[in-house]
Amino acid sequence: MEEAFPAVWVEGEISNFKLYPSGHRYFSLKDEEALLRCTIWRSAGQYLNFEPEDGIKVHAFGNLTVYEKQGQYQLNVLKLLPIGRGELEIAFQKLKERLFKEGLFDEAHKKPIPEFPQNIGLVTSPTGAAIQDMLKVLQRRFPPADLYLYPARVQGEGAKEEIADGVRAFNEWGGVDVIILGRGGGSLEDLWAFNEEEVARAIYASRIPVVSAVGHEIDITIADFVSDMRAPTPSAAAEMVVPDKAELDGLIKDRRQRIAGLFAHQLAQAQTRLDAVLGSYGLKRPVDLVNQKSQFLDEMSRRTQLALENQLGKMRLELKSAADRLATLSPQSALARGYSIVRRQTDKKVVREYKDVKAGESVDLIFSKGKAEAEVTKTSAEGL
Repeated sequence: MEEAFPAVWVEGEISNFKLYPSGHRYFSLKDEEALLRCTIWRSAGQYLNFEPEDGIKVHAFGNLTVYEKQGQYQLNVLKLLPIGRGELEIAFQKLKERLFKEGLFDEAHKKPIPEFPQNIGLVTSPTGAAIQDMLKVLQRRFPPADLYLYPARVQGEGAKEEIADGVRAFNEWGGVDVIILGRGGGSLEDLWAFNEEEVARAIYASRIPVVSAVGHEIDITIADFVSDMRAPTPSAAAEMVVPDKAELDGLIKDRRQRIAGLFAHQLAQAQTRLDAVLGSYGLKRPVDLVNQKSQFLDEMSRRTQLALENQLGKMRLELKSAADRLATLSPQSALARGYSIVRRQTDKKVVREYKDVKAGESVDLIFSKGKAEAEVTKTSAEGL
């Protein structure tokens, strides 16, 4: 056998993969009818482009030999190519080239991101790490912004439809200033929903600026090319979309000090001119004129002080109003006032009207503190 088949290509699925401390790798290639033991010696393993794992379909190139101790044929693998990854990369490049030729990546189509967005739409999984990372950054940097989540699967069957539907839904509503598409890192397969043509065209058709925040910095998707802005991570997207409230407070403080300094400088110049006039020989006698100038200076000082106080008071009211509005409109505030969220147990979707549930369905009732499970006994179009 070794002489008849000095080198062969074998296609199959990896199973029982093990990497030993020696650096040697052992696994089996299988299909519906047979199983072949395989080894990758450390000398060959250092040239692998990826780390094998169970469930991956591959093409393996090597030579057949016999493991005499167990009396088994095995394949000493010299080269390993993943079948699925190669197909996905080819599909990625073909779609990228086609959409590029159609102009979906043109810079002229990119929309600017608002400097101070008040309403931000998030299209991501409600249970993933990406949503938590974005919420922490957004709430820390710019609490006045209102956040709206469109829950969507970000990988697997149905993900591309839900992501595209999220972009379209925010556009139909028109209530947000910017949309962030986010998910954490993963393999090419995990991120594939963001390489789908349906998602790309939904982003391109969006009237609202879209920020793509998919995976890690090294991950590139079709959504990155079509979006108006690409962020290396979901956290970075949150940093890029909103300003830092602490920096704004510092800027206001600096402007306040500059205004006060400018007024003080003008008053000092006026006082200097007045002192020069009072010291001149020609105006030492007409005391009335000097008194009028002195009174005018006092009046200007009083007006300046009032104007400064009014301006500072207005800034404080604006900051307090933004903070109060954020606290009033936050979901947690609504729950604390006695409202609750009703969510179907089957698919975890929020129930917004009586048509969304049927009698006999089980639902979760989410309160400000804790939740409860309930069963719908009757539905009706009538309100309170």
